Amino acid sequence: MKPEKIHLHKRSKQLKLVYADEQHFTLNAEYLRVFSPSAEVRGHHPNQATLQVGKKDVAIISIVAVGNYAIQIFFDDQHSSGIYSWEYLNQLCIHHDEYWQRYLDQLKQQQKYREANTEIINATKL
Repeated sequence: MKPEKIHLHKRSKQLKLVYADEQHFTLNAEYLRVFSPSAEVRGHHPNQATLQVGKKDVAIISIVAVGNYAIQIFFDDQHSSGIYSWEYLNQLCIHHDEYWQRYLDQLKQQQKYREANTEIINATKL
């Protein structure tokens, strides 16, 4: 499902997708970055996925069309290897809340953070 319009709002770090059926979705840069379809993020098999941490403040620098089937997003943390097919973008829109909650749960489980350069310091060991 190809969007009719894509608006990049650099200041708010959001990508707005507008579809022919008048549906529209807004995805922030952090969400798009942590769910990049790149091998660096997803691996070559599901068990090779790498949890993305410290991406809360990431921004989108630019977007480039890839044929008639996808876009490539360039982020300010130098990540640009993900090719977001129209189908994958649509899945990110439709399942946003589910995917985001799963991501937050994984961060909590692994004691990782959305903010860069953050770690837990156990005061009892100081």
